[in-house]
Order: sequence, then C-alpha cells, then structure tokens
Amino acid sequence: MTTCAFTGHRSIKESHKRQLPSLLARAIAYAYEQGCRRFIAGGALGFDTEAARAVLLFRMEHPDVSLSLYLPCTNQDEKWSDRQRVNYSFTVTEADEVVYVSEEYSKGCMKARNQAMVDACDMLIAYVGHGRSGSSQTLRLARESGKPSYNLYFELEKGSK
Repeated sequence: MTTCAFTGHRSIKESHKRQLPSLLARAIAYAYEQGCRRFIAGGALGFDTEAARAVLLFRMEHPDVSLSLYLPCTNQDEKWSDRQRVNYSFTVTEADEVVYVSEEYSKGCMKARNQAMVDACDMLIAYVGHGRSGSSQTLRLARESGKPSYNLYFELEKGSK
C-alpha cells in the first residue's frame, strides 16, 4: 500500500481558506490515482486538521482509503479551546489508526513525529509558505529522502492574486 502524508502550517492565510478544500480534494484524488490508499496527518490545528477532514470525506466514496494520525504526544490538545478539542476528538475517533510518538510532550516530540511521518510515507502533500517551521522541516526531510512532494501553498498564492 502506498502512503501519502500531509504537513502544513497551523495558520492558513485568509485568502487561501475558500480554495483550500477543493485543492486538497484534488490533491488527494491525485495521490489516490498514484496508488495511495493510506493517508497520514499530523493531528495539529490548521492544515493537518483540514487534510484529515478531506481524507475522511474522500473515504466516504473510497472505502479502501485509510486515515492514520501520527500524533506527537497524548496530550497535544491540552491547551486548545473546547471547540478545537471536539473537532480533534472527532478526527481521532474516525481515524483508522492513531500513532503516538511520545507519551508526554517533550522538546523533541514534534520533530520525532515529523520524521516518523516522512519515514512512513511515499509521497508528501504540504502547505508551507516559509522556511521557519516544523512543516518546512518535514517538507525538506521528504525532499532529501527523494520522496515526491507537492506544496499547495504556492498554488493557492497564484489563485488568490
């Protein structure tokens, strides 16, 4: 089974929000055409959440698709709002697999989660607009590993001008 992972910023540009769902749906369909049946999301707010939701929607039409969540620690939602926790809980419940990289938050658990996702995937779909983030690090790791990587951020930038 071929695996596609997602990585992206927690904050999605306002000008991208309307177009992101349809672009994500097209990216997932493309990955599916390439043989991807397993999709991995990192479980963070923002792009990770949007990607996981998009996979769950796609899975309704394609029951051979699975969603795996690679989470940095068991308490990652500890400081989130009630609404964010409800959405997170739904995603965790609907996922086919949940992998915790660490029991508790530690300085390196996010980086370890990012590396685990890159190690487990064959393709990466990203939403990365700047180079100072864990998402940019994940994208760089995938590219250094020779894995096909697609960054939706700049596609959305073209469409918002």
